[in-house]
Amino acid sequence: MKKVIELKEVWKIYQVGEVEIKALRGLNLSVREGEFLAILGTSGSGKSTCVNHIGCLDTPTRGEILLDGQNIAHLHESTLANIRGKKIGFIFQSFNLIPSMSAFQNVMLPMIFQGVTKEKRINRSKELLTLVGLGDRMQNRPTQLSGGQQQRVAIARALANDPEVILADEPTGNLDSKTEKDIMDLLSNLHKKENKTIVMITHNEKLAKYAQRVVHLIDGRIGS
Repeated sequence: MKKVIELKEVWKIYQVGEVEIKALRGLNLSVREGEFLAILGTSGSGKSTCVNHIGCLDTPTRGEILLDGQNIAHLHESTLANIRGKKIGFIFQSFNLIPSMSAFQNVMLPMIFQGVTKEKRINRSKELLTLVGLGDRMQNRPTQLSGGQQQRVAIARALANDPEVILADEPTGNLDSKTEKDIMDLLSNLHKKENKTIVMITHNEKLAKYAQRVVHLIDGRIGS
């Protein structure tokens, strides 16, 4: 199975005054095409830093980050932004929707940045919102939607440019238990039926059971 993302001996060291904080310590991790991977870790384990590196939001102090075999560890930010827009779809704990825009407009936005034609943007947005069960709520703004519905919009938005990888960072952290299950079932169906590659970051062992493979992050490296 093809490796979509690979981190090789990745270190991230922050300098705070005279103190060095080693957030990642020689992290080795690969994500295979079509898998559902859960990265499980407690607070302070390096989860957020790991997310930022997998998602091309940060560059390592040293080590390699391979995306489709290309080392992107030290590319210019504008190049990384272009890679993110095309290859990675993000789902955040806090949804990160634009309040002044409808669900439909929020889903269309990533496609605008990639130069997708208006007709294709409209059709794709309708298709995705229907896929996540919000075909009747397209014109609602985030404040008119429940937390679970907002996260469904965020999932539709993450799929907008048909990315290679969906990166879900604590995707149910702000949801009640019933809505949590609904969102996890949706992610599981995207993996099984749409063959999407999903990387989920979580501290919740119950959620990690939805994944095909689970790795434990301890003190900035993969543990047992």
